[in-house]
Amino acid sequence: MTEYRISHVTTYQYSEPVRVCHNLVLLSPRVSPALECLSHRITIKPTPQLQADRVDFFGNPVRTFSIEESHRQLVVSAHSHVRVHYAERIDVLQSDPWEQVIEEVRQRTDPHWLEAARFSFDSSRVRRASIYREYAADCFTTNRPILDAVFELTQRIHRDFTYDASATTVDTTAPEAFQIRRGVCQDFAHVQLACLRSLGIAARYVSGYLRTVAPPGGEKLVGADQSHAWISVYAGRRGWVDFDPTNKCVVHEDHIPIAIGRDYQDVIPVRGVFLGGGSHALTVSVDVTPLHSAE
Repeated sequence: MTEYRISHVTTYQYSEPVRVCHNLVLLSPRVSPALECLSHRITIKPTPQLQADRVDFFGNPVRTFSIEESHRQLVVSAHSHVRVHYAERIDVLQSDPWEQVIEEVRQRTDPHWLEAARFSFDSSRVRRASIYREYAADCFTTNRPILDAVFELTQRIHRDFTYDASATTVDTTAPEAFQIRRGVCQDFAHVQLACLRSLGIAARYVSGYLRTVAPPGGEKLVGADQSHAWISVYAGRRGWVDFDPTNKCVVHEDHIPIAIGRDYQDVIPVRGVFLGGGSHALTVSVDVTPLHSAE
């Protein structure tokens, strides 16, 4: 297991005063078998007149707040201390055939299977289609272990798609990214979700962070880390197993999960509405600091 301290600071600068704003923040770690939250705090400037904490449909902690005074800058800072528990090694061959898992998700009615089933359907940015099913078909041969097939699909997306931060935006959908074969982690995750759901496999979007390492002889730049995204597939008796198509790997302790959803729309870090403000500029500063590893 590995411990991390995470700092995520979001700053909005407005050209004109904002008279009132109402916002949702999804930057609090979701406790799961893969992650233990040791401490967490969110600070907001200017201080909101109203704020509250709740848990959304997917089990993600959410902070809601309203600022009812004029302001030209909004700063949302999230600071977390977490412990990550991902398994060091997963034998992808030791999993049930993918067809069997699909059938069980469709038929079984105990809570774990019902929870998985909700991630089998279309979402706002990921819709099932034959083009995705055909793209993934070579990976999902008859009776192949589900994790082995998903791992090959993960590697194929990494091979066939080019990482290009200038090619897409946060509003890019899975069909758009699939057509141009370019994008960032969000796009690769959406494409893999579309492929899996088009086959009938339950899969969800995971947002979080990825530990980065300074270049040889260099120093790690403060604020230079970024949010990251990957997918999690339901593998029957193996439960949820995470894969990262951006880095063609099974997710490990360099990954820090924060929230889950059907796609990016469910886990936008900061969103809301405001009156006034004119144009605005957004800056995000992220620092991920490993503390220590323990057996």
